[in-house]
Amino acid sequence: MKITDLLSIDTIQLDLAASDKSGVLDELVEKLDRAGKLTNRLDFRRAIDAREAETTTGIGEGIAIPHAKTAAVKTPAIAFGRSKLGVDYESLDGAPAHLFFMIAASAGATDEHLETLSKLSTYLIHADFREQLLQAKTPSEVVRLFEEKERSESEEAEEFPVNKGAKKLVGVTGCPTGIAHTYMAADSLKMKAKELGYEIKVQTNGSTGVKNQLTEDDIREAVGVIVAADTKVDMEPFVGKRVVQAPVTAGIRNPEGLINQVVNGEAPIYSGNSSKGYQDNISDAKAERKAGQNSFYRHLMNGVSFMLPFVVGGGILIALSFFWGIHATDPKSPHYNWLSATLNDIGATHAFALMVPILAGYISFSIADRPGLAPGVVGGYMAATSGAGFLGGLIAGFLAGYAVQLLKKVFGSLPQALEGLKPVLIFPVLGIAITGIIMELVDVPVHGLMTVITHWLNHLGTTNLALLGMILGGMMAIDMGGPFNKAAYTFGLAALSAGNYFPQAATMAGGMVPPLGMAIATTLFARKFSESELNAGRTAYVLGASFITEGAIPFAAADPIRVIISSIIGSATTGALVSGFKIGLRAPHGGVFVIPFVNGSSLLYLLFIIIGAIITGVIYGVWKKPII
Repeated sequence: MKITDLLSIDTIQLDLAASDKSGVLDELVEKLDRAGKLTNRLDFRRAIDAREAETTTGIGEGIAIPHAKTAAVKTPAIAFGRSKLGVDYESLDGAPAHLFFMIAASAGATDEHLETLSKLSTYLIHADFREQLLQAKTPSEVVRLFEEKERSESEEAEEFPVNKGAKKLVGVTGCPTGIAHTYMAADSLKMKAKELGYEIKVQTNGSTGVKNQLTEDDIREAVGVIVAADTKVDMEPFVGKRVVQAPVTAGIRNPEGLINQVVNGEAPIYSGNSSKGYQDNISDAKAERKAGQNSFYRHLMNGVSFMLPFVVGGGILIALSFFWGIHATDPKSPHYNWLSATLNDIGATHAFALMVPILAGYISFSIADRPGLAPGVVGGYMAATSGAGFLGGLIAGFLAGYAVQLLKKVFGSLPQALEGLKPVLIFPVLGIAITGIIMELVDVPVHGLMTVITHWLNHLGTTNLALLGMILGGMMAIDMGGPFNKAAYTFGLAALSAGNYFPQAATMAGGMVPPLGMAIATTLFARKFSESELNAGRTAYVLGASFITEGAIPFAAADPIRVIISSIIGSATTGALVSGFKIGLRAPHGGVFVIPFVNGSSLLYLLFIIIGAIITGVIYGVWKKPII
């Protein structure tokens, strides 16, 4: 496939009217939409904005390459826009941007499509080609320039032949989308290495997967490693080598500086300590501050992204298990159904049991690389089995990650013969021990607190049903599956077994509100959410309706204060209304599937759940910071 199969006359605008960045994006999105390349213009624009929020796509030299891979794209395409006067695009070099390439990749784009889109970046490195684009008179001439470029550039030329016998370097490049910057950085490093007389092999971690993968021999023979990436890179193969870490844009803007750091011996020898992130090598102070502010969020989101499939898969299987009735999973019930019980067992007993350990493990992995995974998973499992829930998992993840980082510093100067003991013995044994001991200590005050809370709830009794319902509903939202949630739910079950149906109605209604509230927020305030959050919001409708409070955890993990406070307000309101109107529930679980079993008005019960969810959704939607 050729670039000119994706760039056509009807996606080219040579006289952009916009005078600012937002206007340029609007014009290019509109161009793609009118050309029939998009299924949903607003969703595509949100995906573009989400990418810009990560880091500017204004790479300098007068070029900007906004891009997104999303289901809002019907057909992969490239829109080209030009501004002769230039636009302030927050470019890395601070100069105005004149050439704009908006890349639209569909969610189901083939490797061929993505490789063709990435090829665009290799052409833009050449200054003479950029000048030709600036001087083009018509859209047809722009298309012709790309056709000529494609004819003149053979595959051999694209690979930038190396200088055999010269010093050898290796590198890795990657960006969040993996379409443009990944390949531009790789090609920039190759060109500069060739110019300086060095041999280099660069691995690209792009949308089509890992290309030009580095081998053990490649790494062993190299004098050093350049990692120019804004995504997670496995650093363990580089232990003992000189390594310079930088953002992907530094690979594009300053390849010579990165190469010289390695060749001149200025880059530190990597010992497995990744506490020094890429931001430490950025000369731009603004980029340094931004990267530092985002590190906590980046670790959180790494854990959430790995946890989410367990939440979605397990939660939906639990919901499906109620199709045969609320007692179909109980072997003692005459309504027992084997398939229902199996689905519930897979979802609740197994998938959900792994949710918190995975969250903690991959938070720790993000902080400390591979050595942090085992301590994080063990700490997360301890949190899950002790009742500390996802909040305990967050603590375990960060605790394990930074504990392993400390161990890397303590054991950073072992003799070379003992280096191999660190990843297989020292880090896992001491990392798990330190994390486990501290988590054991954390469990003691948590259990004491839960005992006090349960005793207090028991003494509330039925003297003030509305107050009791408000407290139980709010507790269901505090930690979404953690000790507060479990204490409230256990109290409801105890009351249910004693013939008091009011607390159970309040706890289930309150527990449904957080995920439903998040779903409503993503619907009403869609522009404030990334595409992945919007997808999680759609799933949260199903999970919330099924009384799976954990459906809100991906949002709470990423933005705990706003999500938890918004959820508590909505859940407490629902709980107070349900108990205040003396609505009871005989079923221990089931969400909307068991509303017909409500003691009292089923319609009011459903209405109170919706009211609480709307309150939560609106509060969080208004309160949440926009992604741009």
